[in-house]
Amino acid sequence: MKVEVERNTTETQVEVKLDINGTGERRIDTGVGFLDHMLELFAKQGLFDLEVKATGDLRVDDHHTVEDVGIVLGQAFRKAIGDKIGIGRYGYFVLPMDESLAMCAIDLCGRGSLVFNAEFERERVGDLSTELVYDFFKAFADNCGASVHVKVFYGRNEHHKIEAIFKAFAKAMRMACEIEGGGIPSTKGML
Repeated sequence: MKVEVERNTTETQVEVKLDINGTGERRIDTGVGFLDHMLELFAKQGLFDLEVKATGDLRVDDHHTVEDVGIVLGQAFRKAIGDKIGIGRYGYFVLPMDESLAMCAIDLCGRGSLVFNAEFERERVGDLSTELVYDFFKAFADNCGASVHVKVFYGRNEHHKIEAIFKAFAKAMRMACEIEGGGIPSTKGML
């Protein structure tokens, strides 16, 4: 399903166009180069067609932009999966990235929560504050209505660790969004 979501505040303007049944086509411009790179590989690995255009108060720092992109991307996925009839609901992936190993598990349950178990030695990778990786995923989980679990088992290179997280996230989301059959994937009859 193709969806568009916008968020305009005094700090940021974010627009996301998403097709969860895509081929990995992407056009990303957030003003934060390393975030652009992560979202590009997320779209490619998850086979999501994704356009993200964000302008924000980067003169202050990257926090508002990164968090608000997470908010809008989460809202876009929530809108795209709609009534959740037939979706797999759950997805997980363990991904090696050179010397790093990361796992992401997803439950599109309708309730936002994040368990994030990753540590970074460097304060920044490129122009992205590493502490904001958590904030991005928290914003996504809350606004998608997903339970998101992220774990980096090990790694030396911060770029590789973060890239492994985003690629595992892409693969887990692809699995969770796939149509598996009819009905709501819950004994409650709703998500």
